[in-house]
Amino acid sequence: MLNQAVVKLAVVGVSRDCFPASLTKKRVAAVMAEAKKAKVDVVDCPVTIENETDAMKALAWAKENGVNACCMFLGNFGPEGPTTLFVQKFGGPTMVLAAKEENKAVLASDRGDALCGVLNFSYNVGLRRLKVYIPEYPVVNPKEAVAELKDFIKIARVVIGIKNLKVFGFGPRPYDFLACNAPIQPLFDLGVNVQENSELDLFEHFHKMASRTAEIDAIVKDMQKELGKKCPYPDLLPQLAQFELALMDWYGKQRGAAEYAVFANKCWPAFQTSFHFVPCYVNSRLTGRGIPVACEVDLYGAVSEYMVECATEKPATLLDINNSVPDDILPKGLKLAGAEKRDLYMGFHCGNTCSACLKNCGMKYQLIMNRGLEGGGKPVISRGTMEGQIKPSDTTMFRLQSNSDSKLVSYIAHGQFLDVNPHSFGSLGVAAIPGFARFYRHVLIQKRFPHHGAFGFEKCGKVLFEALKLLGVEDINTPKPAGELYAGENPFAV
Repeated sequence: MLNQAVVKLAVVGVSRDCFPASLTKKRVAAVMAEAKKAKVDVVDCPVTIENETDAMKALAWAKENGVNACCMFLGNFGPEGPTTLFVQKFGGPTMVLAAKEENKAVLASDRGDALCGVLNFSYNVGLRRLKVYIPEYPVVNPKEAVAELKDFIKIARVVIGIKNLKVFGFGPRPYDFLACNAPIQPLFDLGVNVQENSELDLFEHFHKMASRTAEIDAIVKDMQKELGKKCPYPDLLPQLAQFELALMDWYGKQRGAAEYAVFANKCWPAFQTSFHFVPCYVNSRLTGRGIPVACEVDLYGAVSEYMVECATEKPATLLDINNSVPDDILPKGLKLAGAEKRDLYMGFHCGNTCSACLKNCGMKYQLIMNRGLEGGGKPVISRGTMEGQIKPSDTTMFRLQSNSDSKLVSYIAHGQFLDVNPHSFGSLGVAAIPGFARFYRHVLIQKRFPHHGAFGFEKCGKVLFEALKLLGVEDINTPKPAGELYAGENPFAV
């Protein structure tokens, strides 16, 4: 996808000087052979770190070779001082793994003492106040190491992306959606830059694009190819294409020092009366290519979508956690994916979800805006949504948010979008999240999360959870199993 970091992950072997360095080199070589077999793209640092001089040599090699993420591999006990010095000066996402003893033959003289090594590494990480990814089971054989490296590439992609991200905001938050308004200081603390602009800046830039007819025509042709016969408004496409060109031109020219960018744009009600369309379809196209465009100037929503896209390398979407699901739309014998009926809800938005994620989709008009702005008559300025049922799939529901005290809070939940006709308008689907009813009451409501959630189309909770920890986010909420109470939950009401 566009707009994401290419992770170049190095495995850096370390060896305590009272152990033979050959032991680490042999074990790193076994990991690299397994990685090659599994087609996991990692590079082997030629320097085995035994002392601080080695650490500086390894750092120089990493810089010269464009390495932006590292795995410190304890082939034996490892020297915790030089190892953590490397981590500190490297500065990028780092994990630690240690080698399991292969068999009883190595115990006589080639024992690596991995459990001791990870404990000492962890202690020294604490002394240097570093954030390092330590897997649940850090002592591994080569095959297990490669599985962890594969996950860490995804974690590193999220972290590197956030550290090099700019959020473009257009317009103030709508008055009736103060829930999307949150302090921006925590974004800067994460390393995210925020560039807030007026709607007039976007309106002016949109009109500047009018003369670039060849580019607009090319975008129209691409839209026609995507929509096929599902476009009842062919006359609208040039305007939408001009708007897409305006956003992409802004993305290309305004990133400045940032490598990646996302948008959080005001999209109603003055948008329709000024631009004479709704931006939803264009938003869906950019999000589908890796540049999330969040609705209603939701800065944290855009960042949340971006993190999901980095974790999955697939399009994500931003949905309202919207409405309950009546029994009469549920097919008989429907399997609820571990959820109960009360855990079902509909995720909805006007029409911002990528067409690749929708079933039976097409361009339509925004029904609510049509009633409010056009009196329910023939749609003109309310046209331009991408509507359809969200395809059945696994999903990860995710949100990173600042609360009113400028403290970062987050939630992650796994579930599924069910193959159920929603019988309603917009881009929407019936979501089944096991334990959602309690989670909604005691996390989303209790901790005052807004109505928007980012949704990915696979289960990526492990990656997001670890990325949040590396970014320093401590308040990470997940659904609790039956029998385990949330803080403040009434045990007599369960």
